[in-house]
Amino acid sequence: MPGDREQIVSTMSQDSTIEIDQRVESFFSIFDNRGERAPDFSKLESMFLPGAIITKCCEGQRETMTLEEFIAPRTELFQSGSLRDFHEWETKASTFVNGITATRICAYRKEGLLEGKVFSGRGTKSIQLIKTRKGWQIISILWEDF
Repeated sequence: MPGDREQIVSTMSQDSTIEIDQRVESFFSIFDNRGERAPDFSKLESMFLPGAIITKCCEGQRETMTLEEFIAPRTELFQSGSLRDFHEWETKASTFVNGITATRICAYRKEGLLEGKVFSGRGTKSIQLIKTRKGWQIISILWEDF
């Protein structure tokens, strides 16, 4: 019956949205070194599909990188102690699930101490995901800081 099929699709989308919420929350939680936490960037590898790309747009410039190219400078920044008491979090999000693909568009905030000075910022991220045997994995992120 058509009504039954629509309900199943709706339920699948709701379950997928919950899983995607958890994946994105896990992603953001990695970038948190408050209270002397040490970010574990190795956790990112299981969140991303091999070959995923990350693109940062800022002040008219665009930088596209692999996951490894994304992780390297952040590891150095956090390990050097230049960035302390940092965290970032979603402030608003919409998730669109279409079968085994999904897009999450979110606004976020970030704050911490950079070189001993308080700093904060905000931006948007567009996160594309695909459902695999390992669950929802990120295939690309496009972000812009304001």
